[in-house]
Amino acid sequence: MESCAAVEKEVEKVINKFSAINDHSQRIIGDVISLIEKLRSSITEGNPDSKVTAGQVDVLNEALTKTKDKLHRLTTEHRDLHGTVSKVGKAIDRNFVADFTATSRTDAFQTERNVMLLNKIMAQHFYRQGMDDVADALIKESGLPAEDIVPEPYAELHRIWEAIHTGNLAPALDWASRYSAELDARNSTLEFKLHRLAFMQILNGGVQAQTEAIAYARTNFAKFVRRFEKDIQILMGTLIYLQIGIHNSPYKYLTAPEMWIETADVFLKDACQLLGINKDSPLSVIVNAGCTALPALLNLKQVMMSRQVTGIWNGRDELPIEIDLEPENRFHSIFACPILRQQSSEDNPPMKLLCGHVISRDALNKLSNGPILKCPYCPMEQCPSDAKLIYF
Repeated sequence: MESCAAVEKEVEKVINKFSAINDHSQRIIGDVISLIEKLRSSITEGNPDSKVTAGQVDVLNEALTKTKDKLHRLTTEHRDLHGTVSKVGKAIDRNFVADFTATSRTDAFQTERNVMLLNKIMAQHFYRQGMDDVADALIKESGLPAEDIVPEPYAELHRIWEAIHTGNLAPALDWASRYSAELDARNSTLEFKLHRLAFMQILNGGVQAQTEAIAYARTNFAKFVRRFEKDIQILMGTLIYLQIGIHNSPYKYLTAPEMWIETADVFLKDACQLLGINKDSPLSVIVNAGCTALPALLNLKQVMMSRQVTGIWNGRDELPIEIDLEPENRFHSIFACPILRQQSSEDNPPMKLLCGHVISRDALNKLSNGPILKCPYCPMEQCPSDAKLIYF
């Protein structure tokens, strides 16, 4: 954040200088135009067939000199602006790292399996974004088996989400109607919010749309009275202000663009939860997590290079430090073995004993005494092979 603040400070200086130069330029150009207009008036007042007098020549020369001087000042100010703009680039170079190869794993995509996995999540991402032609081309050129790409309903959801942003509620209302029972079971507010937007959209037609709006409310709001009685009363209150316009009433917030953005996001969230798919594509999650972790990894790599201990990181699937990726990127719980006080990993997963207690595999092996394992938390004895691998 400190780096962003440093760059933002330089950007603000450029913006302020742009504004100052723009204001000054407008004044100078206005003065030049005024000067030329006066000059033209003084010349046209005389006889058009008469010759230019010496006095008029002096006036012309004086006007040209003033114009050149003002334009020269504009050019100088514009030239000085270049230095201020260049400082932004220097601030970016000074506060951000351009070379990220220090944190990369050169062996990550050397195996065919990893390359195919990368192509797969890229193709899935393109399908999610509605870019079917790009995804099809990637599958064809990479040789990825088409059956490996499991079709998701996300493409339809994305199109509906985009339609909401463009003011088209018909696809979203149709989808919400199809899944109305499931949405009610989840106590979702989506269907009501869509009908609220549709109601306000009708009211944008003014007084002549009042009858249509009332009919729409009677048809669609009855099922929501118990949960959204107060909200419906507010919507009915908007009818009073049709004469002066909703934008001039206390209810103008109902027509704000933020209402559409919020409803679109609620649709995407509830629809993904209902259909059991992730809101974000795996590629988006990976990129966002990587961007969050990158500053800490760069700092760590610099420290390790200065102490000449970079070898301990190479080839490991674990990071030497813990990085907080925020709650939205936590998809499962993490098990910490109560015996060895270590977090579980793929090589050391959690194991459930017959008695129900859970320890890590390394702890299981250390506590085993031949074919007998005594639980460290209860007196039950059991066979180590009876322990079950569990997933968090």
